[in-house]
Amino acid sequence: MLATAEKVLNLSKSDQTEVHCVRGRSFLTRFANSEIHQNTAERDMTITVRCVIRKRVGVASTNRTDEVSLEEVISRAIAFAERQPENHSFVSLPGPGQYREAATFFRETDEFTPEDRADAVNVIIKKARKAGLVASGSFSTASYEVATVNSLGVRASGKTSLASLVTVIMGDGGSGYADRLSRNVADIDVEAAGDEAVNRCLLSRGAKAIEPGEYDVILDTYAVADMIGMLSYMGFGALAFQEGRSFMTGNLGKQITGENITIWDDGLSEPGLATRFDYEGVPKSRVDLITGGVARGVVYDSYTAGIEGRESTGHAVSPSFAVGPYATNLFMESGTSSLGEMIDSMGRGIFVTRFHYTNPVHPVKTIFTGMTRDGTFLIENGKIARPLKNLRFTQGILEALSRVELISRERRLHDMMGGGAYVPRIKVKGFNFTGVTEY
Repeated sequence: MLATAEKVLNLSKSDQTEVHCVRGRSFLTRFANSEIHQNTAERDMTITVRCVIRKRVGVASTNRTDEVSLEEVISRAIAFAERQPENHSFVSLPGPGQYREAATFFRETDEFTPEDRADAVNVIIKKARKAGLVASGSFSTASYEVATVNSLGVRASGKTSLASLVTVIMGDGGSGYADRLSRNVADIDVEAAGDEAVNRCLLSRGAKAIEPGEYDVILDTYAVADMIGMLSYMGFGALAFQEGRSFMTGNLGKQITGENITIWDDGLSEPGLATRFDYEGVPKSRVDLITGGVARGVVYDSYTAGIEGRESTGHAVSPSFAVGPYATNLFMESGTSSLGEMIDSMGRGIFVTRFHYTNPVHPVKTIFTGMTRDGTFLIENGKIARPLKNLRFTQGILEALSRVELISRERRLHDMMGGGAYVPRIKVKGFNFTGVTEY
């Protein structure tokens, strides 16, 4: 991969050039109605070139590797740069750095076969059938080789792997959900995921509506990961911060959540989705985002770092993901409570398994909206009283994080908008539900 990237780099005559190469294999097994209905396998290689001519930047990509195509992708990137207006905020592509080791690639994931995925899916299907329910979902594995080089001396390369299991169990008006995510497929406990989704489905049958309003809630890790991921999308990146559309703008050093909330990004830490370097080949570094409720910092790529005269934190993403630098390996500090203790402590409230179809409403105020799904329950006098029809909510995330009463000891890793979030459950005093769905 490095040799290919170097070959493309040597074709460029622009002032500065960056070449990003990724070659990967991805595999997917889908199942529905308790049967596997699709297996896919994809192999591809993409080469993306960024050329800089003075203050003009152009980007082009190709998945062809013949000589003519490599020359053409350079020519297109240069042509795009020449036609761009000057970006006076652009300073430079990044220079080289020191890379630390991290567990990013696992041979078990790379060698996982279609038969292995089918056997795993069959575990869940059997559990669903035994309970008189129907199983759906997917199991995917992938492995990639990545290389980034530039004309300033950056030379970064490595391998990554990823495994993801998602299942929804349905029947008799109930539904249950579970997912598992890891770089190492051996860490995915299929039995536990199947049991969790089946049990949640059985408990959710016979759901009845409840009046909308403000309720105390216990948010399971799925919902917390969605919420923290939304914070990352809304404003943990330096571009939103610099443009004044982030909740962090003007708030660094100020209390923005409860003192029991600490969130950080660390690309080298497990059990998150460890990554040694970012899209630009800059080494990953830890960034403390919120510490003890106080806003501490945002993540940078080379462009946003140049604007402030500082160093990139290693959070550049593909130019096609037009949000600027992005925190993709988030962690939230755990607490001391068990789930049972959290339920016991609640007089009346709602347990939320996960959110569905969440969207930002007001990024500066961190207001987002969405629905509950696959396991929403009324809690009364410290016990799960009955299942509820799903509810729509509209809620400020920082406001909710300012009213967190309990945090669980247990944490889990979940997918969140282009990355992973390793988060606990939380009990929140007051969460705003605005409507009831029909199911």
